[in-house]
Amino acid sequence: MEVALIGLRSSGKTTLFNVLTGGAQSRPNAQERVVKAISKVPDSRLDDLARLFNPTKITPAEITFWDLPPPPSSDQGFGYFQGQSLNALQGADAFIRVVRAFLDPTVPEAAGPPTPESDATAMSDELILADLAILERRAQRVDDNMKGARGRERDLLIRESALLKRVSDEMEVGQPLASQPLTTEESGILANYNLLGHKPVMTVYNIGENAASQTQPDAYPITICAGLEWEFAQLSPEDEHEFRESMGVQQSGKDLLLAKTLTLLNRVTFFTHVSEEVRAWTVMDGSDSATAAGTIHSDMERGFIRAEVVSFDDMIACETIAEARRQGLLRSEGRRYPVQDGDVITFLFNV
Repeated sequence: MEVALIGLRSSGKTTLFNVLTGGAQSRPNAQERVVKAISKVPDSRLDDLARLFNPTKITPAEITFWDLPPPPSSDQGFGYFQGQSLNALQGADAFIRVVRAFLDPTVPEAAGPPTPESDATAMSDELILADLAILERRAQRVDDNMKGARGRERDLLIRESALLKRVSDEMEVGQPLASQPLTTEESGILANYNLLGHKPVMTVYNIGENAASQTQPDAYPITICAGLEWEFAQLSPEDEHEFRESMGVQQSGKDLLLAKTLTLLNRVTFFTHVSEEVRAWTVMDGSDSATAAGTIHSDMERGFIRAEVVSFDDMIACETIAEARRQGLLRSEGRRYPVQDGDVITFLFNV
């Protein structure tokens, strides 16, 4: 799971990146200028299972976050969706759009007061412009290929050309791709172009310390004080708890955002217990058990026999796999079983 943070200058994007990743960074790619770091997703269910199984290793799910530096000068506009940066961001699975919603004397005067709505709109417009450029290049290629095409090939190109024109016309009047009605076939065609507008986007308002106690975990856009959360991250758990109480900020903004990111990516979490390890894994919502097995190892999907499944709640109630089996709560499922969030699964396979 690869999630890119995007934001205008002085938005606090890199501070939020550090909050999410603990400040641990990879060396940036010289061409793409992308800094990447992995964040482990906290899940209290994993801790509960560990108390039952007493493993030697506990492994949470992971999300890789990306941070791109802003363009060298404001004269270049937003600057992310151009050249090498565009190529890099096409590889992301989703975007977190960081918007400045705080006043800070350390922010350069030229940045002016925060304008969250207009900043969010500016970034949305940049996404549209980048996709329009991609569609324009594809439309030209389709027109060139149509000159020598015959029969079914020509018919397909004509339909693709009409789709490209319709989608582009809507985008030119400010209608983002995500809000346009598309058939399954049309979505499949557009997926081949790796358009940025096809990727899910979550907006985060980076607020000031004076408003930190007013954060609303279930509100949208999500609000977080990245600067304060970064201060919390430098403290011991005891000091952090005391500091949070004094500031009126009880919930961890990092934990909230990581959970919301899994939702953004449309992922569900399942758990395994094997070889003295309890581990959390994620798959796309609606994935079957064979696909889930494949996230662990391709051999497990190829040689899939069955999955032994018990829900998290039943596992906690029964305390042992043997008791879950005795009560008939441990189910034997085939390869097409749709994995549910919280499933505890043992995969049987043969290769």
